[in-house]
Order: sequence, then structure tokens, then C-alpha cells
Amino acid sequence: MTKTTETISPQEQPERLSAARQALIALGVTLAILLAFVLAVLGIWYFRPNAAQVDPALAAEVWPVVSDGLHNSNTHLIYWQDAFYLVHARSRFHMGNTGSRLVVRRSADGRAWEEVAVLGVEGNDIRDPKFAAIGDRLFLYALPNTGFEPEPYGTVVSTSADGLNWTPFEQVGPDGWLFWEPKSRDGATWYVTAYWHEHGKSALFRSTDGLNWEHVSDIHEGDRNDETAGEFLPDGRLLATARLEGDDRAWHQGSHHAATLLAVAEPPYTEWATTRSLTARLDGPALFAYNGRVYAVGRFDPEGRDKWFGMSSLLGRKRTALYEVRPDALIHLSDLPSAGDTSYAGAALKDGYLYTTYYTSDTRRDFAWALGLIMPSDILMARIPLENLERLAEARG
Repeated sequence: MTKTTETISPQEQPERLSAARQALIALGVTLAILLAFVLAVLGIWYFRPNAAQVDPALAAEVWPVVSDGLHNSNTHLIYWQDAFYLVHARSRFHMGNTGSRLVVRRSADGRAWEEVAVLGVEGNDIRDPKFAAIGDRLFLYALPNTGFEPEPYGTVVSTSADGLNWTPFEQVGPDGWLFWEPKSRDGATWYVTAYWHEHGKSALFRSTDGLNWEHVSDIHEGDRNDETAGEFLPDGRLLATARLEGDDRAWHQGSHHAATLLAVAEPPYTEWATTRSLTARLDGPALFAYNGRVYAVGRFDPEGRDKWFGMSSLLGRKRTALYEVRPDALIHLSDLPSAGDTSYAGAALKDGYLYTTYYTSDTRRDFAWALGLIMPSDILMARIPLENLERLAEARG
């Protein structure tokens, strides 16, 4: 085979060098435009003012509990033995890391807090803590995780007789199931909603001691079923919500099929009637009952479904919001002051008030969720007269 070699004349060399320079200049201009566009978007995300819609009829008082420059998140709240107990995750950022710890705080009035315990699982990230007062002990359930992506693999539990001294975390429940908040109607039998660690299904479990749990029924399967919460209706039925991430989920785009599952079952809670709400994808909810109604504090997506990136995208904004939860409807009542990375609430009822804790990025701005994940976030507490919440539910319903 004969090899041929291209010969470039002295006249052609300057022309080729000129073309290469033009290509490099064009590439540089393109990269500069792209960088300017990214910086402009980040600037808009960072500096735009907060537009949360907090209904003045609530007469909500809101104050900071934790503001220390760290990424504080995943709260829960209980009133037990004449004191509020708050637990929250403390970390460098939202994603999984072995430096994550759960901090337990105590307060007599909800305003002055003392740190009483710091808990963790060695070599694990830990998040989504939930209190339950079972018997004469305070139980704390949580979800450990070993990856950068927050994908817990099971549930652990710690208990305390005084709220100050806690047992080491130990595995609890059937392997692979992620517990939400245990609830009881009679103080003797406890029920907990849970979702599968690989997502896609939720179930109900039952216990009499908080440590040994048996499967009662399956609630839902499909739709990348995630965080599943429950609360009792006045007639004894159990109402559950579940975060449905949708089947077109992408890491940055969210999903146009995202929704909230609404499921209801009569005792013995083995058969569920289900529907879904498109009002929100209810992330990190705390459900509670008052005067015949069930309410939720959870995440809201003010972008809705009209954006190209879909519901609950990293590119969108987020809120912590109040809802009424019905067997057939999820009704948005009001935002709470919040922005960026936010929600994962706790709720306690005392002396005619709802006390609720949640976490949020700086509420002076309206960060996209993507920025909130890596920025500091604070723990806030809101106090709302329950009669105001009830009147608002009647008006919106």
C-alpha cells in the first residue's frame, strides 16, 4: 500500500493558522456567554426577594431556634413531661456525609432552648428523626444513610427515660423499611407508616412496645412512592399521605407527574382507598389532628407545573406551607416564612396553639432549591392560634 503525505504550501500555512485562531476566539466567546448566563441565573436566584404568601389571618409568630451558620434540617417536635423537645439534623450541607448528627434540644416555653444530646451512627449520615412518647419513655426514630445521595437503608431507634440520656441507636423494624412518625389512638397500640428504601411502595406497621413491629397492610405501590405520613380521623379511620415523585423523575428537572397520594383505611387498616392530589408533592410532612380536621405542615412548590422543569425541580423555589388534608383533597392554606431548602416539620398542640418547627434557607431571599442545598439553613418555630387555623380551613374549604 502506498502512503501519501499532504504537503502544505507556505502560502496555505497562514490561512490555516488564521482559521484556528478564529475557531479558538469563537469558542472563547461562546464560553464567555455561557459563563455570563450562568452567573446571571445564579445572581437572580441569590438576590431575588422572598415572595412567600403568609396569610395574615393566621397571626403567626415566628422566631429562630437555631442559626449557627451550619446546614440545619429535618426537624421534629414533641411536648413531653412539661417541656418541648426538638430534634434536628446538623450537617455541612444537605447531601449525605458522615459528619451528620442529630441534635436534641429542650425548652419550657419554645423560646429559650438548651442542647441536651447529640446522637449519630458511626460512619453514617443520619436524618428524618421522629419522636414518639411510648409508655414512660421518649423514643427517637431516624434513618441512617451511607451514600452522598440521601438514600437511607433502614430505621434505627434510641430511647430515653428523661430526654437527656439516650441509648445507642439500634436497628428497628423489618429490614429496608423507612419509618415516619408513629401514632396511637389509645396509647396501647401504635401504628407507623413507612416506605421502602428503594422507593416505589409504602406500608403500615403495628407495635405495642415501639421496638417490635409487625406488617399490617400495603398502602400503595408505584410512582416512586416516598415519604409516607399518617394521622387518625375522628371516626377511627387512618388517613395517610405519600410523596409520589412520578415516573419521569430526573435529577434536575423534577417531574410533571409528581403528586401527593391520599389514602384512607377503616380499622383494622388492611384495605386502603386511594386517590391523588396535584396541589403539591408533599415532602417532609408533619400531620396532626385538631377539632375533627387533619392538617399538615410540609413542602410546597410555588412554581407549580407550568415550568419546563416540572414539579419539585432543583431549579425551582420551595416553601414550607400549611395544608388541610382530607381523604379526597389536599388544600393549601398558607405559606410560612421560608425559602430555598426547607420543610421537614414537627408539630405540637398546646394551650390552644399550634407550635411547629421547620428548617429554611435565609428567608430574606428566594433561592432556588439547588442553592439552598449547599447553603446554611436555620431552624424556625412558629406559633399559630388553632382557632385561626380552623377559620382559615373553613374559608378555603
